[in-house]
Amino acid sequence: MAPRKRKAEVDGEVDAGKSSAVAPATRRSTRLAKSAPEPAVELPKKKKGKATGKKGKEKKKTVEEKQTETEEAKEKDEEEEANEATDADKSKKTVVVEHCKQCNSFKTRAVQVKTGIEKAVPGVSVVLNPEKPRRGCFEIREEGGEKFISLLDMERPFKPMKALNMDQVIADVIDKIK
Repeated sequence: MAPRKRKAEVDGEVDAGKSSAVAPATRRSTRLAKSAPEPAVELPKKKKGKATGKKGKEKKKTVEEKQTETEEAKEKDEEEEANEATDADKSKKTVVVEHCKQCNSFKTRAVQVKTGIEKAVPGVSVVLNPEKPRRGCFEIREEGGEKFISLLDMERPFKPMKALNMDQVIADVIDKIK
């Protein structure tokens, strides 16, 4: 892009052989020249001194009282969590769906199984890939127990998995869980 010519050069006032001592004006420099410097504004300073009102009159708790309160709260939380964990272990079952990350068709089927089981059986939790999955694997199993479906070492185009009727598979898993 060619540099802009100054207005004086366009009008023909400046001779070709002579150079002017004035630096070329830019848009930024003209804006800065027009704007006046703003006066500095001082913020009001906070007063130092004793606090007034209810906060200053309240009795401060000692360190020992604070520690005992926090310990009591922690004990209550631990007891509640222990009770919830024992109740959950009795009624909740966990289903693990292990699917390969090589192809998106594994993931879509795994999500379909997860939503189907969670809707049909309210006390069941479904986990997708709790550990690093095996290659070419699609497996549905109960945690620490029975395997419902196990397709291992599949190669592309994953015909055994794609041939499955997923609605029928989900219904079979639900029947075995109940």
